[in-house]
This record gives sequence, structure tokens and C-alpha cells, in this order.
Amino acid sequence: MRKNLNLDRRGFLKSSLLGTTGALIGTSAIGNSTIKIKEPLIIRRQLGKTDIELPIVSFGVMRSDNFALVKSAFEMGFVHFDTAHGYQEGKNEIMLGELFKSVPRDKFVLATKVGADDIDRKTGEPGPGTKEGILEKFEISLKRLQMNYVDILYLHGVSSRKTALAPQILEALGDLKKQGKVRYVGMSTHRNEPDVIQSAIDSDFYDVVLTSINFKHAMADLIKEKAALASKKGIGIVAMKTMAGGFMDKERQRPINCSAALKWVLQDPNIHTSIPGIVAYDQLIQNFSVMENLELTEEEKADLEEAKLVAGLFCDGCNQCLGQCKKHLPVNEFMRAYMYTYGYRNYENAYSVLEDIGLPANPCGECTNCTVNCPKGFHIAERIADVSRLSDMPKDLLV
Repeated sequence: MRKNLNLDRRGFLKSSLLGTTGALIGTSAIGNSTIKIKEPLIIRRQLGKTDIELPIVSFGVMRSDNFALVKSAFEMGFVHFDTAHGYQEGKNEIMLGELFKSVPRDKFVLATKVGADDIDRKTGEPGPGTKEGILEKFEISLKRLQMNYVDILYLHGVSSRKTALAPQILEALGDLKKQGKVRYVGMSTHRNEPDVIQSAIDSDFYDVVLTSINFKHAMADLIKEKAALASKKGIGIVAMKTMAGGFMDKERQRPINCSAALKWVLQDPNIHTSIPGIVAYDQLIQNFSVMENLELTEEEKADLEEAKLVAGLFCDGCNQCLGQCKKHLPVNEFMRAYMYTYGYRNYENAYSVLEDIGLPANPCGECTNCTVNCPKGFHIAERIADVSRLSDMPKDLLV
């Protein structure tokens, strides 16, 4: 199981400098530090047909607000940093901008995401203001990042073919690419991943797909099949949600073996890199160690098998719950908010999901028997009651 090292920055640097294999090289690229760091024999893969070669583990910055942690990751050998327009209400991008503004631009790879706000929930059709909305949000992101361009811009949270191939979206992303403000364009997808990846294949437009995948995902095999087809066509594949919720229980007493979970995903050569969320130095060291060796130990294999038998916290968006609730609640959205709350402690994202739903704090209060049967074994009514309490909190306390 995952070990809690509880390292501060000084302890992290000492551990990483002494514990990493390889020869001593160069100095830090940030600041005037003269500390020499060791070059590990890390695994790198080409990101599809792009000219970007990356270590197989990158830095998901979404929940990180620790400037020193991200700086240490870069000094240690992390190259690719993934953020989004909406993360921490823009503060995430601002932090990265401050960090990298004085670093040679070819020394790091930066990805951000923008969403289409006016997509119809029922049809998946983007509204008429989608192109303008994407362009406006991206310009704000560029200013926050203090960059002239980003390496990858994703359309955020795509779940349907209609959204992926909407003309106004392709126009917006295409215009930014022509202007040189975006090197490569992609989509991120949290649900209906196989169809979204297939739409990227069919589009002859997208360069990269950022997809949810892990050892507990019900459609993992199909996602891998589509990833292989996409990779063969030259589309880069980036993995997220690799830790399957991080814990097996709400009380966070039974952690997922995160190293094993990450190895499981990256053993597939068609997945070119991953962006696990990192918020602490022990996580940074643990994820870095995976870059050198993807072989699963017998203990790690056993840990994954054990975790497969537990309902856990990860909702893979199979949508089989939809239509079962007699009050027509968007059960899948509640389960996503529950995962953010109890698995990742990402209260901001969970709150935003509940805010989008726009329902009262106790939507199941009048029901005596829950009619929803989850194939993963989630106790739906109990989880909705637990996570709905978050909507009573002032949002500014959660950001």
C-alpha cells in the first residue's frame, strides 16, 4: 500500500537527490541554485505524431497550490505540467505563469483546457456562442500563464461525438492553432471515453486525447482498444484518473496502491504519458519512481486485485444509473462529486458539480426506498445524502 512519507521540501530534496539512480549532472533551470541533481534513467515516449517527447509521468497541477512543490518537480525532471482555465478559479494558471516566466520556453511543456459553457445537456450540441466563449477564455488563460502560446490546448470534459465534432469548436481551436497560440489541440474526456476517442480518430483534426482510465474502470479494455487505434493514427494519448479515486473507503483508511495503479496504466505503450494529481512531496517522489520501472511486484498485483473487489470511490461514468431514479436525479453527477469529495478532497470541483446540478441540499429526503441499482455496488442514496451537504457550505471556504 501507499506509504505516507510526510516529507517537507527539505526532506524531499534530500531524499530525491540521494535516492535517485544515475550520474550527477547540471544545475537547476530555475533560479540561481547550484544544487546538482541526478539524472534518472526514465522512460520517455513520443506524444503521437507531435514533436513532443515526454517522461511517462507528468504533473497534474489541478489541486496543487504549492509553488515550491511544482518548482521542485521541474528541478527533479518533470517536464509536462497540466492545468485548466477553471482550476482554483484561475489561480492555478497564475501560479504556473509565475513559475515559468523566466524559464527558457523549450524546457517545459504546458497544457491547459477550456470548456464550452453552453452545451445542451440532453443533445450534447454546443450553442451559438461556443466559439467566442472558447476564444475569450483562452485569451484570459494566456495572460494568466504569461505565455505567448501553450503546447497543448484541450477542449475540456467532452462526453459526446456531437461536441467533439461541432463546427464552431473546430473553428475556434483551428483558429488558435493557425495564430500560433496553440501548438497542438486535443480533448479531455471523463465519460463515454471510447466514443470520444473514436471521434478524435475520425476527425482528422485532434492531435491529443486526455482520457480517464484506470484498473477499476469498467470500460478500460475498450478504452485501450481505442487508444491503440488512435496511437496508430498518430494521436497522442494522455491518461488521467489513474488512481481510481485514491482510496477504497470514505474514511480514507484504505488507500489505493497508487504506484501499482499508475504502472498498470502505463504498461500500455499506446498511453504516452499520465497526469496524476500531485499535492505533496511524498506523492511527487512516489510518482517519479514509476518513471524508471513499470514492472509490477507480486505485492502490487495483489493490492490491485484486492481493490478490484471493493466498490471504492471511483465512478467511471457508465451512466447505467440514469433513468432509474424516480425523481430523475442526475445520479452520475452526484457520484462524480462524491469521488472528488472523499477520494481527492477536491471540494472545489465537487461543489461546482453540485452547483451545476442546481438541486436542494437533501434531494433524497422524501424517498423511503432508493430505486437506483449501481453496477459497482455504490449505495446511491447514502452517497447522495453525504455529498449533498457540501452545497450548504459557502463556496469561498472551499476554493
